[in-house]
Amino acid sequence: MLPLLLASASPRRRELLERVGVLLEVRPADIDEDPRAGEPPLAYVARIAHDKALAVARHPGQWVLAADTTVTIDGAILGKAATGDEAAAMLRQLSGRVHQVITAFTIVGDAGEATFHHDGLVSTDVSMIGLDDAAIADYVASGEWRGKAGAYAIQGIAAAFVREVHGSVTNVIGLPLVEVLEALRAVGAPSARLAAGIPS
Repeated sequence: MLPLLLASASPRRRELLERVGVLLEVRPADIDEDPRAGEPPLAYVARIAHDKALAVARHPGQWVLAADTTVTIDGAILGKAATGDEAAAMLRQLSGRVHQVITAFTIVGDAGEATFHHDGLVSTDVSMIGLDDAAIADYVASGEWRGKAGAYAIQGIAAAFVREVHGSVTNVIGLPLVEVLEALRAVGAPSARLAAGIPS
């Protein structure tokens, strides 16, 4: 079986999947990821994951996995901060409150004349402690916020900011691993192979 095409440049998604034995080939999708005016967060991540998958699904007999993650609070989409000031503003918005991390994923593939398509969506509630200006400034200076939805990485320094997580922790990192592996196995796509006790 050919390796799973991962339509993402995220090193975190690649690491999560490879850690459990999924054979991958990384092929990032080049699409416009800007939210549309008034687009709700759930619709946004679902559209981006779908568009990423279709942009890469041009290889007969090969399965494609695409995903998109965003942070949302008060109905607003907090994507990747472009500057340190923008990152600080996001962290002030999240400080002392509960927000949601949402990941949508799309799996597409074909076998002969049959085409398979699976969409999934996972939301995790994250409770963040109150952050003072000094803590925010120090975190922004670390640079860890770059390339991260919501301007923080739970697997890094920002773990010290998170009081509680309700739902999938790997979703907050960038990929709801259990749900994705279940979906891959259900459609017959390449999935975990005897890793971490997970049956293939």
